[in-house]
Amino acid sequence: MLQSLASSSCVRLMQNHKSTCYFASLLLGYVLYLVFGAIIFSVELPYEDLQRQELRAVKQRFLQENECLSEERLESFLKTALDASSYGVSILNNASVNWNWDFTSSLFFASTVLSTTGYGHTVPLSDGGKAFCIIYSAIGIPFTLLFLTAAVQRIMVFSTRRPISYIHRQWGLSKAVVGVVHAMVLSFLALCLFLLIPAAVFSALEDNWNFLDSFYFCFISLSTIGLGDYVPGEAANQKYREMYKMAITVYLILGLIVMLVVLETFCELQQLKQLRKMFYLKKEKQKDRLAILEHDQLSFSSVSKEAASSNEDNKHINVYFDYEIINGCALGLARH
Repeated sequence: MLQSLASSSCVRLMQNHKSTCYFASLLLGYVLYLVFGAIIFSVELPYEDLQRQELRAVKQRFLQENECLSEERLESFLKTALDASSYGVSILNNASVNWNWDFTSSLFFASTVLSTTGYGHTVPLSDGGKAFCIIYSAIGIPFTLLFLTAAVQRIMVFSTRRPISYIHRQWGLSKAVVGVVHAMVLSFLALCLFLLIPAAVFSALEDNWNFLDSFYFCFISLSTIGLGDYVPGEAANQKYREMYKMAITVYLILGLIVMLVVLETFCELQQLKQLRKMFYLKKEKQKDRLAILEHDQLSFSSVSKEAASSNEDNKHINVYFDYEIINGCALGLARH
């Protein structure tokens, strides 16, 4: 008996807090996904160790070939070079011809800042540049979000809503089915036009990039991850570097808009809407709203009644004063 009561109370508690239980399961799943990613990425550890061993071997061979150079001086030189490289400045002769802060490179940097991609290969060097970057980002990122939201809203009308409504009216198909098929077709077009084809172009233009490296760069960039390990247009022998950087900037902005359109198209699917509602808090119940309205009506009616009663009292007082005045006039006439 007690076990059945306890189980029924647990069931009622689960039903009353169904959204909270779903959210807790979502949080648990997210944590497990993070742990899963950490476990898989740990396979990079042997490759890191191999690269460390190769660097140590190169360093020892260099010191043996140059006995007049001490290890401390070499360490100091390498530290200075690596610190400069982290700010986008290279000591190599073939990299001295490229400037990080000409107009096209600065435009490319501004686009990566406002889109929150942030490759990290080029950063401000001066204190004034760092301060301006903070102010510029604080204003520009909300401005960019506003622009992207307005652009996606306008594009969605022609790319998603009108085609789905047209097919639904002409062929009588269900909007849910049409929406799923349309989302898949739109995703395939975006994959081809903004990931596969650009990856083939980058693999042809960049000397040391294969197709996987190029596709990796396109996906990391358009998803605004921006790791910065691959940045196009940084080769020393890059032809038409200014035009190339400008084209990359336009590609990144257009690609980001297209990715947001695809994401918004999936978010408008009825199946995903129902899935999202499982994890949201419930809205205010209709009964509560009716109770609030009834309370307001009662308050208003009570105030109206009080106002009406006060008006009636004033009327009685005015009638009383009029009666007294008439009596006074009648007595005065009788005396005369």
